Amino acid sequence: MIRTYFSIFIGIIIITASSCSGKLYEGNHVIFPEVSSPVQITDNSKEHLFASYYGINSFNKSERYVTVLETDLKYKLPDENDPAILGLVDLTNYKFIPLTTTRAWNFQQGCMAHWLGTSPDSLIIFNDYREGKFVSVIMNVHTRKEIKTIPYPVSAVSPDGKEALSINFSRLRLTRPDYGYGGEGQNSRKDIPFPKDDGLFLINLETGDSKLLVSHDQIKGMVPPLEEGSIEWFNHTLFSRKGSKIFWLSRQRVNFNKSWVTTSFTVNKDGSNLQRCFPDNWAGSHYDWLNDDDLMITANYTGKQYAHVLFTVGEKNYKRLGKGLLDYDGHGTFSPDQKWMVTDTYPSTGLLEQKIYLMDMKSEAVISLGRFVQPKEFAGFWRCDIHCRWSPKGDMIGFNSTNSGSRQVYIIKLKY
Repeated sequence: MIRTYFSIFIGIIIITASSCSGKLYEGNHVIFPEVSSPVQITDNSKEHLFASYYGINSFNKSERYVTVLETDLKYKLPDENDPAILGLVDLTNYKFIPLTTTRAWNFQQGCMAHWLGTSPDSLIIFNDYREGKFVSVIMNVHTRKEIKTIPYPVSAVSPDGKEALSINFSRLRLTRPDYGYGGEGQNSRKDIPFPKDDGLFLINLETGDSKLLVSHDQIKGMVPPLEEGSIEWFNHTLFSRKGSKIFWLSRQRVNFNKSWVTTSFTVNKDGSNLQRCFPDNWAGSHYDWLNDDDLMITANYTGKQYAHVLFTVGEKNYKRLGKGLLDYDGHGTFSPDQKWMVTDTYPSTGLLEQKIYLMDMKSEAVISLGRFVQPKEFAGFWRCDIHCRWSPKGDMIGFNSTNSGSRQVYIIKLKY
């Protein structure tokens, strides 16, 4: 354990925050958990990554297994001809247990594997490319039996495991190749700037039925006008903690040569109360729900500075988290008990260091959980973002890193 190191480091953080923002504690004392050194749980002989995007639970309920992808691919954008092995790592012995293969995956979001709330110790859902179509598959990890194939890829799964969200991953492949899938498993509608028959779908995982919840055309008047030659797309969907609300991003690529324009949205699960999250110029990037009403999005706060911004949906009570220490675009995600937020950084200029920070939600005190150097070869479509995620009990944080020279999976253990 490295509690002594953190006792010293916390003092530095308090001084820094106080000098920037006034009193940080006002007499309160924060006790951070004891934090272990990072443990590499995968073998260097292959490339490995968590099988889903950051913030998504990769641990089964008992916390014995985590979902991981294994591949020989290293410096290439995956396509439909590059299958990855989807498997489990047993945290009692760090053994990799192969389950199946998938051809719908990428280095940013894996194959969007989720443990299902209907049976969180045995059932997972993941995306695949089969017979020319993107689908999602429900599997029992202990019997390796496929329970059901859903004719839509999933981009998020409800907390109870009964519903999912789906977007167009072929459209993503055109606009953000590192988040889409190869193979044209969906109709990208590449010539239609705002399709009326495509957008954010709600999927019933019990029946396989789908409902177009919000179309691209429906938000046309709520986003900046498109420039000629560009299209709009959806990405980054997430249910709220109890599943009543949905967050996602609408983005526009200007002539495919410039950066995109982003608008952050929420909607109720029944399709009502569609609304933007921010004023103009605030955009939005990464996100997590603190509960069923409060949402954190890294955004261009007041149109001037990216920060981790917490607010209540439908209100303008915007709050910058971290007392000035987290004013950047990180992948923030909240602990299951809502007491902590872990976030990361992109590689720094020069040293290419990626950092992990832990913040106490009550005091907003921040400590560092580590710094990891990313080799310069890991860039662009095959870069490796840290992408932290919590275990169900909040006593482990998992992340990806290339600091060893290969892409591997790590966990940090916390003791409260």
